[in-house]
Amino acid sequence: MATAFTLDRSSTAVLCMDYQRDIVGSYPEDRQRDLLRRTGTVLTAARNAELPVIYVVVRFREGYPEVSARNKLFQGIKSAGRLREGTPGADIHPDVAPRPGEVIVTKRRVGAFSTTDLETVLKAKSVTHLVLMGIATSGVVLSTVRWAADADYEITVLADCCADADDEVHRVLTQKVFPRQATVLSAEEFVRGLGQA
Repeated sequence: MATAFTLDRSSTAVLCMDYQRDIVGSYPEDRQRDLLRRTGTVLTAARNAELPVIYVVVRFREGYPEVSARNKLFQGIKSAGRLREGTPGADIHPDVAPRPGEVIVTKRRVGAFSTTDLETVLKAKSVTHLVLMGIATSGVVLSTVRWAADADYEITVLADCCADADDEVHRVLTQKVFPRQATVLSAEEFVRGLGQA
């Protein structure tokens, strides 16, 4: 991982993606606790630095009309009754909850840009640099990195504020794949650098 970075506060936003109860709750409690603590620290530092914090969530309507029979991943979510609008499991975890006025973008697919108005929100705020945290590394984070890179955003991924059910997949993505298109930092490196930016 990189040890130093620079950012322009006027054009940077922090994205907290899929930190929902159903998703966070699928990890062991000790892992949840560490992930939520680090992410909470980043959110506090970002707010103190007056960076916009944008939340991205995945939610489905009652009956899951957005889920095609051909969509293997979402068929599993539908069968389990997870991430349905209006249910506690679809809520953002309270340990990293948004503050009043922070934008929440709802998606119906994996990536943060897919089926959302995220790009409209970013353009309205003149954002060109995205700092990404999310679950899962191989899901929302990977999809968002690829889309954002194709759209010429500057990207920073906070590796230890991302998680994946498969530790090896997380390692390969954060150490081998993401560095081709993004700066990869730890939460501590980001917070320390933010204090110097």
